[in-house]
Amino acid sequence: MQLSVIIVNWNTCELLDRCLNTLSIELKALNLFDSGSEVYVIDNNSADGSQTAVAKNHPWVKLISNEDNLGYARANNQALQLASGKHVLLLNPDTEIYSGAIGSLISFLDDHLRAGIVAPQLINTDGSIQSSCRTFPSFTALLYELVGLSRIMPAGSRARSYKMLDWGHDDERQVDQPEGACLLIRKELFSQIGLFDEGFFMLFEEVDWCYRAKQAGWEIWFTPKAKVLHHLGQAIKQVKIKMILSSHRGLYRYWYKHHRHSRKYLDAIVYGALMSLAYLRIVSYSIRRSILQLGAIHT
Repeated sequence: MQLSVIIVNWNTCELLDRCLNTLSIELKALNLFDSGSEVYVIDNNSADGSQTAVAKNHPWVKLISNEDNLGYARANNQALQLASGKHVLLLNPDTEIYSGAIGSLISFLDDHLRAGIVAPQLINTDGSIQSSCRTFPSFTALLYELVGLSRIMPAGSRARSYKMLDWGHDDERQVDQPEGACLLIRKELFSQIGLFDEGFFMLFEEVDWCYRAKQAGWEIWFTPKAKVLHHLGQAIKQVKIKMILSSHRGLYRYWYKHHRHSRKYLDAIVYGALMSLAYLRIVSYSIRRSILQLGAIHT
């Protein structure tokens, strides 16, 4: 088995259908559609008909239907424990595969033996290049990001380093943590460092996992030779407030696991600061949404 594809879905039925259509075309072009690949869709209790649509339109997919929303890490782990491919492609349901993308990613891993993970260039819905790679988060860098300084500081500023805003995402290079929307991973990497930490519900689980991969000596790469369309955040925006809270809790868990060390006295300070920023973001988001709704009513 050359390739195992894993897609975690929650209420993105139409986008998932388009994703699977482009995926099937790519797998057929690579002669992997029949015996060379397996595709898992793990549905986290969607209420939009996703499960029925997959069963009807894509009977070649191995569908796992959860009775609850188990989150991203736990749902991925369900399929990872079943996957038998040499490589594993983690794919978001709000993506569409451009011709040649998967073949380019597979060739990259075949040619770079120390690379454990490779990510494609992600393209926004409007055709622009998506800023999809990050450095590993430091508390200072994330503080700049969360309070909005990263967008207003001049090029070269430390405040812009976390999201790599001064890089055009247009050349091949090693990175810390690419966006989890599309990642091709050597299966042996999971055998070495383990599965995703299920203490992360959604967001920062792939950051934690990439950090563990780097600590184990593996390289993580980005290549623009492979391109994937990514309709950013289509599931997350349905529950924006919950995702803000999940993101900040995930960041706290990441800090606790990898940067806390013996500094127990910082626990309450770090958690309090992160959650205060979370609620500040929620208030800001709620105000913006209310203004937009009032504007729509008046027009």
